[in-house]
Amino acid sequence: MPCELCDSPGGELVWQGPDLRVVLVADPDYPGLCRVIWNRHVAEMTDLDEVDRLRLMRAVFAVESAVRRALVPDKINLASLGNQVPHLHWHVIPRRRDDRHFPHPIWSAPQRPAFPPSREDRVAQLRTVLARELARFA
Repeated sequence: MPCELCDSPGGELVWQGPDLRVVLVADPDYPGLCRVIWNRHVAEMTDLDEVDRLRLMRAVFAVESAVRRALVPDKINLASLGNQVPHLHWHVIPRRRDDRHFPHPIWSAPQRPAFPPSREDRVAQLRTVLARELARFA
């Protein structure tokens, strides 16, 4: 079966290593939303051995740290669902109390209208911080 995360980067590629990659997702409601994607097609965390699981989670935590430093959100949501795309990946989602869905998950019904898009300079800063944070994974 075709897999969108095998066939495409899954967003704007900001870092790639031999085992995983980090992308920025173009979502106007959630600027700075990132995905940490395992390169090899597997569906579940337990498909990885312990060393690879730890490597993946270290990358998720590094991305979370970079998003927090660059965007200063009110909250970070980490999610690994894979119901629609069964390819192992984690979402790192910066949340604000006034975002469309807060306090509910971003996949739920909106609670309020969209607010104006955030400044691109914050996302540019995030790219820089991500590059620095993920350099240790090279």
